[in-house]
Amino acid sequence: MDERRNLLPYWLSAPGVLAMLAFVALPLVLTLSMSLYPFVPATGVGEGLTAANYRDIATDEYFHTIFGRTFAMAALVTALCIVIGVPEAYVLSRLSPAWRAVSMVIVLGPLLISVVVRTLGWAVLLGNEGVINRSLLALGLIDSPIRMMFTFTGVVVALVHVLVPFMVLAVWASLQKLDPATEQAAESLGAGLPTVLARIVLPQVIPGVLSGGLIVFALAASAFATPAIIGGRRLKVVPTTIYDEFLGNLNWPLGAALAVVLVAIVLAVSLALNRFVERRWKQVFA
Repeated sequence: MDERRNLLPYWLSAPGVLAMLAFVALPLVLTLSMSLYPFVPATGVGEGLTAANYRDIATDEYFHTIFGRTFAMAALVTALCIVIGVPEAYVLSRLSPAWRAVSMVIVLGPLLISVVVRTLGWAVLLGNEGVINRSLLALGLIDSPIRMMFTFTGVVVALVHVLVPFMVLAVWASLQKLDPATEQAAESLGAGLPTVLARIVLPQVIPGVLSGGLIVFALAASAFATPAIIGGRRLKVVPTTIYDEFLGNLNWPLGAALAVVLVAIVLAVSLALNRFVERRWKQVFA
């Protein structure tokens, strides 16, 4: 009887493990194996194993530029989401239940709409004949349309709008564990709002900021629809380059190699940042 009870958690988790292996692990293994084959223009995928695809990525300045742009964009989007999402989550946690419910619907509203539809909405706003430029021209603030489509700034703005809800949810979940009595005690001892936020609230929401930041960074680095629509062909990032290699150039091995490198870098950055923040925070608040 005891052995059956000990095996129960494994039986319950088995379906999830099998699904993860089938839909996550197996595709990653197949992608890795595809990246090790050579590309033959006549037949596509050649025979024999080679590291030529990874050598091309490591030595070609074109790919260096694309990877640099991708991770610079992901880092900027993450920083902006933290700046916007953390105060927003704090305000949400202090609202009355009725207003909190309304605000949560507003915050989560973008997640209820397809990312393609949201991005197309930003294309309408940011275009030379879009709402923003027409409004600025009508007000006389500018003499000619500001170029926002097919720019780095336009992609960042659209991605921040898409990904801020993930940061808000992560921080808001951490704030639910925060005891309001600690803030009241600090205020009763003469601490001002900046001190309360810096010494009481921030240390307790760091796990939420970290988890939300890692989610946003990974999603921003791997985003395809928003850079493809807002950035277009002029602003290449790694996901759009992978798409071009697979479906444009039919160079599946190189596209697979780019995908593997992207996943490896995102995973390495996430693990390194997680360990750095944990160590740093333990040193500060030990």
